[in-house]
Amino acid sequence: MRIPCVDAGLISPLVQLLNSKDQEVLLQTGRALGNICYDSHSLQSQLINMGVIPTLVTLLGIHCHNAALTEMCLVAFGNLAELESSKEQFASTNIAEELVKLFKKQVEHDKREMIFEVLAPLAENDAIKLQLVEAGLVECLLEIVQQKVDSEKEDDIAELKTASDLMVLLLLGDESMQKLFEGGKGSVFQRVLSWIPSNNHQLQLAGALAIANFARNDGNCIHMVDGGIVEKLMDLLDRHVEDGNVTVQHAALSALRNLAIPVVNKAKMLSAGVTETVLKFLKSEMPPVQFKLLGTLRMLIDAQAEAAEQLGKNVKLVERLVEWCEAKDHAGVMGESNRLLSALIRHSKSKDVIKAIVRSGGIKHLVTMATSEHVIMQNEALVALALIAALELGTAEKDLESAKLVQILHRLLADERSAPEIKYNSMVLTCALMGSESLHKEVQDLAFLDVVSKLRSHENKSVAQQASLTEQRLAVES
Repeated sequence: MRIPCVDAGLISPLVQLLNSKDQEVLLQTGRALGNICYDSHSLQSQLINMGVIPTLVTLLGIHCHNAALTEMCLVAFGNLAELESSKEQFASTNIAEELVKLFKKQVEHDKREMIFEVLAPLAENDAIKLQLVEAGLVECLLEIVQQKVDSEKEDDIAELKTASDLMVLLLLGDESMQKLFEGGKGSVFQRVLSWIPSNNHQLQLAGALAIANFARNDGNCIHMVDGGIVEKLMDLLDRHVEDGNVTVQHAALSALRNLAIPVVNKAKMLSAGVTETVLKFLKSEMPPVQFKLLGTLRMLIDAQAEAAEQLGKNVKLVERLVEWCEAKDHAGVMGESNRLLSALIRHSKSKDVIKAIVRSGGIKHLVTMATSEHVIMQNEALVALALIAALELGTAEKDLESAKLVQILHRLLADERSAPEIKYNSMVLTCALMGSESLHKEVQDLAFLDVVSKLRSHENKSVAQQASLTEQRLAVES
């Protein structure tokens, strides 16, 4: 039936009828349009282009006491809000205000659920997030959480989840998040803090995710660490070590990782014992938890030599990292493991750490990392390998040989697509390998001099200078 209606050009006159004053006409028109355009993105886009969104928002404001018309508008919004092209139009109306006004009036679970179904897709848009916050949606959500937190009814548990999830979604917008943080004194921020020690898993999860979202700039992170948030998150993680809730573990580790980004927070978090708490999850078999655990440790040891050395001498950790470096099914875990392995060496510059990594079979992974498609990872690997060659070449020699490091360096230097810093660090590493007889021989056999001498005219000054130095070194050693 849909196609004949469209072919007959019925959509345009129906849209015109939405300007009628007759509530029954409006209701039937809305339903007819809904039936014709249901499940068809192209027809829904047509409606959006005809300006149906502002018209429906106005109708909702005028006829908010008419339950049937209100429901018709909500169903339409729910369908249209799924389309990305609708978000800008919605943002230019007062939809946020109207929905929050309507939400406050509802007592029935089903009616609120209907509004939630419109709010969730709309709240993915940052401009609308801010409008919803300004319209007072957060206060409504907090009230629902307070009312439902101790209930065991299925509907109430579902509504608590929806409300707290939506709350976290609102915090994903930078402006809406900062408005609710209010310099760490905001009542919303304080309320969210109280969710973390709660006994309700859903609230613990939402609380930890909210903190991770608040921790998206240095100022907020520093304020929260000084306010004692780290201890709350560590207590929460301690409650989830044995047979814990994986989503809560993941969220709390995400929050700690973000909090560890500002330089001033690292030492404070280390002395609070964060690494000890995080290491309790080394035995986790859940990739999302492994990924966040690795990221948190990597952030914490950045430029913290003592902590890097302590962790680098932790045999259990190093062995687990080497194991995860082979997690082919989980690229994120594999990448983070490699990066942490490299970071342990780069930040500790410790012979003991290098020996521990050699003993655990980590060298081959660092060599493979030097061929990564990500320049930052290549660079981190090359710097770590140069430190290994400078500090413990004898210990690592056999592993570097069997991992075919020299061939890889030759390839990186010969490849025109290699970034300047990759070429530079490859040459530094090549010079450092000269102290090993077998590796030195490999360098000679591969005619490195030809490749390096071409780099003397490289447009990047540092690369050109390093090429001259490397060329001299190779000529002397040949």
